[in-house]
Amino acid sequence: MAELPGCCRPCATCLLCLYSCRWISARKEKRKGLRTTKCDCSWFLFLFCVFLFTLVWLYFAIVILNDFHNFNEFIFKQRKLWLDWSLLLLVATAVLITYSAVLLVLALCLQLCGQPLKLHWVHKSLLIVTALVVAAAFTGLGIKWAEEWRSARISLQATGPFLHIGIVGGMTLLAWPLASFTYRSRRAGPPPALGTRAPLKVFLLLMYSTVMVALYLSPLVITSPCIMEENQLPPKPALVGHRGAPMLAPENTLMSLHKAVGCDVQVFETDVMVSADGVPFLMHDEKLTRTTNVQDVFPERASLNSTAFNWTDLQQLDAGSWFLERRPFSTVQSLSAGDRKQASKQKIPSLEEVLEAAKHSNISIMFDLRPENHTDYQSFVNATLDAILQSGIPLQQILWLPDGFREQVKQQVPGVQQVYGRKRLQDEKEPLLHVNLPYQDMSSEEIRQYRQDNISVNLYVVNQPWLFSVLWCAGVSSVTTNACQVLKEMKHPIWLLPSSTYLMIWIVADCVSFLMILWAFLLVKKCSKRRRAAESETDVLLTKINSLMQE
Repeated sequence: MAELPGCCRPCATCLLCLYSCRWISARKEKRKGLRTTKCDCSWFLFLFCVFLFTLVWLYFAIVILNDFHNFNEFIFKQRKLWLDWSLLLLVATAVLITYSAVLLVLALCLQLCGQPLKLHWVHKSLLIVTALVVAAAFTGLGIKWAEEWRSARISLQATGPFLHIGIVGGMTLLAWPLASFTYRSRRAGPPPALGTRAPLKVFLLLMYSTVMVALYLSPLVITSPCIMEENQLPPKPALVGHRGAPMLAPENTLMSLHKAVGCDVQVFETDVMVSADGVPFLMHDEKLTRTTNVQDVFPERASLNSTAFNWTDLQQLDAGSWFLERRPFSTVQSLSAGDRKQASKQKIPSLEEVLEAAKHSNISIMFDLRPENHTDYQSFVNATLDAILQSGIPLQQILWLPDGFREQVKQQVPGVQQVYGRKRLQDEKEPLLHVNLPYQDMSSEEIRQYRQDNISVNLYVVNQPWLFSVLWCAGVSSVTTNACQVLKEMKHPIWLLPSSTYLMIWIVADCVSFLMILWAFLLVKKCSKRRRAAESETDVLLTKINSLMQE
């Protein structure tokens, strides 16, 4: 096998060593007559598929970062172990994608240098392990976190136009090794039609052509709410602080509420429980172990539900130190000394204290009343309503989420805004004015329709700017977020393209790609003809010399 110009023997030898895990010079390899077999081609195809598989998983890993705090909480509830699992996920994914990418680059370089693709069994084993690990990750995602598939579908609205350009570019670069493989195989042996590689070449060329045609036409099915004119952009969604500002302060505390106010949050979203002696207080989890030091203060009662403690006991608990110790978000490291000191002094706040703070800060409060399946739930509703009425807060600042005893709430405090955790029904008795749903549950079309019907739509939990941008373009009214300090600074969606501009980008990208592919095949074909002509002249000269020597 001859080498392409510019591919020196030391480089080819080094590539062979890394890919085949054996030190053999390119010249010795040539003398041995080693060639790429059908089995070697199959392993190269498997390598390419594993690379694409890990690349898709990397995309999913980036997408699910928006919701990974929920996964951390889930693991803590199951194993009582707090760790930022997103870091491990990204590191493991980076290792897998880097390994498969390096092998793929080595294989393409070997092909361009005219060297055989003899993948070592160690690499084969590791590629199989990589494929199994990624397959297991996808399976676990589908079983335990199925809603993330819908998150990935939404993410394509933010990345689709750019993924199209990136994939077209990557597939265009593959034209060089494909052209090299196509024309190099004609150098020796029988004619192409009868050669052993002819069916494989035809198959690869047909597959490549089909994929490229599909990619060129894919923008016909790519949709995004951010493909619009600038003057059509809806107003920026209002921010709802998820348990306050949990990246800046311990969740569901007065400090968290004040930090949320500083982020221009319009609504403080929280969770309310009622103590054993009838005092409503803020707490998300049914147990106190994650966000307090209950295991130190009441070790024998730590496994009890929050509602089993009276208010005096709850006031003895530290609701802030866990935030500094476990660092649920990376932003904890950048807190000032004053904020750290303030966080360490946080206690579990009563609903009365929170309503008083909300009234002075002119911020609305939206809450769930938990646990919904408690036998004394009606008494919880009554205690909560009493706290609201006694606080003197304007009732329009209260957004009521619980479905239980909603009719009773409407009668006792008719000024409270009713927020529903469901979509509207066809036979709705009274019109919905506010809905609160996971962001995966509403399409862009539904958001636009609700907006046209003057229904306020709040979606949760939205932390990443790309997701906020998509929902902003779709016209959502507000979003519940952990990252209010990030979304507050966004003055514009990450990207906004007029349809005419996107059409121009699409056409230019496809035309440039087609011309580069055509140029690659023509150039490689021309070089191949020159090499064959030079080899023919050399063979003729050697034949003449051999004849003269025999005479």
